[in-house]
Order: sequence, then C-alpha cells, then structure tokens
Amino acid sequence: MHSSTRLLTGGVLLSTLLTVNAFYLPGAAPHDYKDGEKVDLYVNALTPMLSGNEHAKLKSLINYDYYDPSFHFCTPEGGPQKQPESLGSILFGDRIFNSPYDIRMLEQNGTCRALCTVTVPPEDAKVINDRIREDYALNWLIDGLPAAEMKLDTKSGDTFFDMGFNLGNDDPPHEEQPLLNNHYDIVLRYHSPKPGNHRVVGVLVWPYSRGGGQDGSFDCESTVEPYRLREDGPNRVRYTYRVMWNESSTPWATRWDNYLHIFDPRIHWFSLINSIVIVVFLCVMVSMILYRSVSRDISRYNAIDLSEDVQEDWGWKLVHGEVFRTPQNPMILSVLVGNGAQLCSMVGVTLVFALLGFLSPSNRGSLATVMMICWTFFGGIGGYVSSRVYASMGGNERRKNAFLTATILPTLIFAIVFLLNLFLITAHSSGAVPFGTMLLIVLLWFGISAPLSAIGAYFGNRHGGISHPVRVNPIPRQIPPPPKYLRPWAATLLSGILPFGAAFVELYFVLSSLFASRAYYAFGFLALTAGVVALTTATVTILFSYFLLCAEEYRWHWRAFLTGGGSAFWLLAYGLFYWISRLSLDSFSSVVLYLGYLFLLVILDFLVTGTIGFLATYWAVRKLYGSIRID
Repeated sequence: MHSSTRLLTGGVLLSTLLTVNAFYLPGAAPHDYKDGEKVDLYVNALTPMLSGNEHAKLKSLINYDYYDPSFHFCTPEGGPQKQPESLGSILFGDRIFNSPYDIRMLEQNGTCRALCTVTVPPEDAKVINDRIREDYALNWLIDGLPAAEMKLDTKSGDTFFDMGFNLGNDDPPHEEQPLLNNHYDIVLRYHSPKPGNHRVVGVLVWPYSRGGGQDGSFDCESTVEPYRLREDGPNRVRYTYRVMWNESSTPWATRWDNYLHIFDPRIHWFSLINSIVIVVFLCVMVSMILYRSVSRDISRYNAIDLSEDVQEDWGWKLVHGEVFRTPQNPMILSVLVGNGAQLCSMVGVTLVFALLGFLSPSNRGSLATVMMICWTFFGGIGGYVSSRVYASMGGNERRKNAFLTATILPTLIFAIVFLLNLFLITAHSSGAVPFGTMLLIVLLWFGISAPLSAIGAYFGNRHGGISHPVRVNPIPRQIPPPPKYLRPWAATLLSGILPFGAAFVELYFVLSSLFASRAYYAFGFLALTAGVVALTTATVTILFSYFLLCAEEYRWHWRAFLTGGGSAFWLLAYGLFYWISRLSLDSFSSVVLYLGYLFLLVILDFLVTGTIGFLATYWAVRKLYGSIRID
C-alpha cells in the first residue's frame, strides 16, 4: 500500500534525472539543533519487510500500530500522542506517535539507558513471535529521517541505508522460539554548518537481543544469551537503548542520498533502452505503413476520373460510409474515455511534480496526496472529454452522460477500497483508513470532483461533437469474417505485449514499493517509461485499427479502446507471477488485500491505456478519411 510518472534531452536530461534527489523540497527548512536540545524520536507502524536474502518472500501485507497492546512497547508519560499526517500518509498506512526515548543533541554519547520493563503474557508472546517469523520491522522517525540499518549491496559493493529494522530474528527459522530485539544502539549522524548549530543527516539503529536477568543490573557491553519469549508463561522484558553521535561531512540537502539507493541501476537503463528501441521501431513501422500504403491509396483514389460511370472502392476506403457510424453502447464508451482522460491528466501532472522534486520522500505521503488532489480538480477534464466524445458518436442523453462520468468510477473505486478496509479492520491493522478520512475522500470526490465534472460536461456540450470528414450511409454494410489475429481478444492480447514489455522491468520496482514497503524515488526512469508506454500504446492501436479497416471491419471504436488497454491483461498476469515469486501470504486477509489492490491497478491501467489508444485512433481515422476525395 505504499507513485505514479518531457524534459530536456541528451546528457543534460540524464544528469538531471540522476540528481533530481540532490535538492530538497522547496519551502522546507532544516532544523538547527543547539547543544543539549531535545531530538524527538517518533514511532510509526510495524510493517512486513523483505529480508536481505535474494530468495526471501514477503509474508504479510498487514501493518500494525506500534502501540498495539499486544506488543507491550514502552509508552511515553501521559500516553501516546498521535502526530499530524497528510492525507496520502494516512492512506499509505502511516500511524505516527511520540515515544519515551530521551535524546539530547551531542549528549549521553554511548551511555546505556533503561527505557522500561514490561510483562508479556503468553498469548501476546505468541503474537510477537508470529510477527518476528513474518519478518516485521520497526519504523522510527528522527527529524524526518527514517531509522535504518546499514547494508551492503553485493552487486555494486556500495553501502546504503535500508529503512526499518527487525523486530526480532528467526534465523534459523522454526528451530525454537525466535529472538526478540530488546536493545537498540541508535547512531545519529550530524553535520555542523557552523559552531553550535547541528543538523541530523543520518539515523542508524542496530537492534540486539539481550537475555539474562531482566530486572537486575544491566550492562550494554556484556555478552549475554539472546532473549526469547516463552509461550507457556509470562515474560519479563527490559528495553534498553544507547545513543551514539557520529559527525558527518554529508550536508543536510543531500542527506537522503544514502537512503535512496538504486539496486543495480543497469537494469533501469537496460529497460529504458529496450523501451526506446521498441517505440522507435513501432513509430518507423507505422510511418512506413502510412507513407507507403495509405499515401499510395489516397493518390489512387483521388486520381479517379469522376466522369467515369463506374468507380470501384477497395481496401479501407470501402467502409468510408460506415467508419463513423455510432458504435454499440456509446454511453459506456464515452464515460470510460472521460474517466481515462482524467486519470491521464492526473498521472502526467503528478510526474511533473515528482520530477521537479516536490514529492520528496521526506514529505511522507506527498505522492498519494498530490494524486488525490489532481484527480479531484481534473474532474472538469473528464466531463469535457466524455461529453464531446459522446456527442461525436451521436448520443443525445447528455445529462445521463454527465452524471455517470462524475460518479461511476469514484463509486466503483470507493466500494472496492471500502471492502478492503473492512478486511483491514478485521485483521486489526493500522492500515485501516479511519472513518474521518473516508468521509474526506467522499467529500473530495462527490463534493468537488463531481461538480467540476458537470461544469466540464456543460462546456463540452456547448462545443458539441467533433465534425467528421465523411457522411454515414443510412444502411450498414455487411462485415466479412476478420482474420484470426484481428478477432477482439486475440488483437487485445497481442497489442498489449509491446506496451507491457516496455514497462515490465520498472513495474517490478513499483510493485515492490506498493507491497514491500520500499520507497520509490526513480521518477526520472518512471516518467520516461510512462512516455514510452503512451507512445507505444498509441502506435500499436493505430496499427491494429488500420489492419481492421483494411479487413472491412468498421466497428473500430470499442476495438481501439480494448486494443489500447490490452497491456492491463498482461499487468494482471505479471501481478499473479509477482505473487507466486515474491510473496508467501499465509493469511486470507493478506491474499484478499493483494488481489484487491492488484485489481484496482489493472482497472486504472486499462482506463489510461485504453483512452490513449482510443483518442489516438480517433485522430488517425479522421486524418485518414479527411485526406481522400469522396464522391
């Protein structure tokens, strides 16, 4: 549940994309700490994580509150206090609270301190042990930076900060009770731009399991047996910590560089080069077809002597009197195209904001927040496109079209999210969206987006339908059987291979970000990939539509939308493959959550790519039939 994605060209573009994270979110200012000033440590939800093993699988999709009574973590005086969060942060499962850790700038360096001692009953010990076996991680925040463990990238040899640290250790698994980490070495890296002013530029936590007597004296340096929670009786657990300060030359503006590590960037470049080769090949192919075939046909048609008694049409000109005939269910098609146009606008603007650095990972949930706001305020685009497409196809129920465009997709998405939220509530997950947030989403969609969609539909109706270059015959002609590769499902699946192939490498990182609690930040790669996918979808759809018209099949409207959205079916197949290869979900709730969110992704991808294919084909068909002389 944790992106969406031109710019300059050549080396300037590539260097910009690689250094986009070097500057910070405009308007954000660093916090200068004085000697002895309190440094707040905030705790976030417990999340499942992928261990360092290449063959490790994610075992759950359920997040838990840090102060869930089952975990018995130490609480601050006066009880935990929830911290303000953005809309996107709440939707992505963040639940941030204060903590009892007492950290003072450059003080207590290396001093071992006891936090508290708690009693864990056997039933809660089983809950904690199960979470350890599922590789759950603790997530802390200090000065906006997530606490991390330092790890080594075995392929590149670079060290990086892996966000979050283990609740415990189950290695080797299932031989006996797992180890509980009850001591934390907190290493804070700081940079001093001038004497007396210090800035936090790195947060590392090394968790340890320390057994022995949990009520007597303690020493962080002594070697003791690790601690295991027994499930046959009560357990006494003492939590201790030690703060160590480490001066760093890293300036505050680039402190995120250690966190934003790209695993094997050659994969990204290979994916991009592969995608660019595909789109160039397609553009050349379509250009050759249009130039050699269409131009030759147009010249032949226009060279016919109108004084001849007999004029024979052939090829795609044969259906010139049918090509703009109203398709079946124009209402549904126009609503889908309108919502797809709204989504395309949202994705495009969100990627621009991301490339400009406004969606820095330091602003938790900013990506989801911008997407929600863009979707809400681009309702007018959806209403305008839907109404004009509907009018162009001869529809006359304009009010119904405006109403369905404004309500049907938000209602569907809200219904799915609401059902998934019920599973989260049943699993006692912190990722369950609060009622107030759900109400805010309803107000955004139906209180702002729907009226804007109605306004857009009003202007679209005033402009009316798009003029067509040829008239429609009163009697439809018969359609011969098409070749097998042009049948609806065959063409949809075949056409979806190339757009999906242009994006499947980047898709792995996106899915890992959504389901494996990994931050996604390669927006430069994502923006280029999105552009390549859009061009590939448009060219493939135009190509298949041309073949369709040459086969005297004039019902291209729905076929263009389905052909453009063909990559969504491959996305579904890849999502199922990702489940098999990277996930090991034992609980029914996790399975339902994964399939539910995957289904949402497939729907949104189908609408976006289907709309691109339909609009590109509409433009191409008008250009094609507007270039010939019709008697």
